[in-house]
Amino acid sequence: MQSLTISLLQTELFWEDKEANMRMLESKINAIPEKPELIVLPEMFTTGFTMNAEALAEPMDGKSMNWLSETAHKKKAAIVGSIIIEEEGYFFNRLVLMLPNRQYFYYDKRHLFSYAQEHKYYAAGTRKFIGNLNGWKINFQVCYDLRFPVWARQSSDPQLQYDIYLNVANWPEKRRNAWQTLLAARAIENQCYVVGVNRVGKDGNGHLYSGDSRVIDPLGNIIWTQEYEPSVHTYTFEKQPLQDIRSHFPFLKDADEFRILN
Repeated sequence: MQSLTISLLQTELFWEDKEANMRMLESKINAIPEKPELIVLPEMFTTGFTMNAEALAEPMDGKSMNWLSETAHKKKAAIVGSIIIEEEGYFFNRLVLMLPNRQYFYYDKRHLFSYAQEHKYYAAGTRKFIGNLNGWKINFQVCYDLRFPVWARQSSDPQLQYDIYLNVANWPEKRRNAWQTLLAARAIENQCYVVGVNRVGKDGNGHLYSGDSRVIDPLGNIIWTQEYEPSVHTYTFEKQPLQDIRSHFPFLKDADEFRILN
């Protein structure tokens, strides 16, 4: 069975300064000593979580996408994180998975954080994105999506189930208990590994971020976590423990069937 090595990059971000963030992130990525198949960056990694969408948005052939393409190609690893994209007059908080061969896939954040007025500046996504990397199915989501379990719920059909739930975030310290609890809940209820990558430091609005990025096993146990400090952590996932847990505790077979209509 193939393993999958993922590097989690928890970092501070320069407020609305794309060039500074790309230089900083490139330096951190180049310094990763392992050879990960996937490198995970926080939500809005070029700007921080800003509502200044009109001024900061780029097209899909803009600088941020070009940087992702070049960096993934040079590092020979896939890179994922979200950036601000403009398309047909709409702005999206768009998660991009860039492969080393420059092919990419994307997911637009489905649940917009109305408490911060995100819904007034960005358009919501309408489709899930479960990608396949090195034989591993990964459910990619963004920050506030974490609060909505139906959007992450596994199918009872083993052929449709994913192996890893991955969330990139700018989740503030004042609600860190929710972040920690919900990440564990997604692992337990979906019998999957969970990868959560959050930022640290303060943003331009004065919000503090505690990080608390973590890797969680399918039973909800924390494999690794880091609070407050910048960190780059690499972990190799193995399929056998996941399959053993699902075989020993076949809870997903008892799940309710449903369909999301829109």
